[in-house]
Amino acid sequence: MSSPAIPEPSGVPEPSDVGPVAGGNLRASDADREQVATVLNTAYAEGRLSREEHDQRLTAVLAARTFDDLIPITRDLVFTGPVTPNGLAGQPQQGSLIDTRDAHTEPERLVAIFGGASRKGKWRVRKHTQVFALFGGIDLDLREAVFEDPVVELSGIWCFGGLDIKVPAGIEVRDQTAGIFGGTDIKDVGDHQAGAPVLVVKGLSLFGGVSIRGPKPDKGSGGWPRGR
Repeated sequence: MSSPAIPEPSGVPEPSDVGPVAGGNLRASDADREQVATVLNTAYAEGRLSREEHDQRLTAVLAARTFDDLIPITRDLVFTGPVTPNGLAGQPQQGSLIDTRDAHTEPERLVAIFGGASRKGKWRVRKHTQVFALFGGIDLDLREAVFEDPVVELSGIWCFGGLDIKVPAGIEVRDQTAGIFGGTDIKDVGDHQAGAPVLVVKGLSLFGGVSIRGPKPDKGSGGWPRGR
């Protein structure tokens, strides 16, 4: 299976943190592919890649077998800040919702059975969070949260229960849920702003539902509030 072809822009130096010092035909590991995926996710959240470009290049990452396959994927992407030894972005910009330092590799799990679970205030949203509700409800308030990755994913099953999510202005929400006698309702989520994270919600609503709410539009100014 051949890797998808990625255009090679001219006149742009290759990033120094992707690929070995020598021997680009060496086999790439899962950790190498994850590092390149992080670069793509950051570039997409900052508005330097369109959604189509991000998805195309991510497909190429998954198909890559060697460093020679990985290098062209990020050749035209430039980091805006220092890089830590583990390849993640360094100090977050002031006011940023994203801080990848000391990010957790394991998913967080929230379970509500005949009860409830919630997260609110200043808390860290992991790259992967699993939420399960059975005759219960889960409330997630992301308006003051810090995202550990430019693209975070919430997945789970809601059976005779529900998931309520409040998101800050500027975030992009991707609904990948399915409903059986249930569904997902998204309101007041405006356009994606450069530098804001992407929230992917996927899972099954069985006699349950998902509610996602953004800040209401500022009717006085005729636009979306930029704050929380």
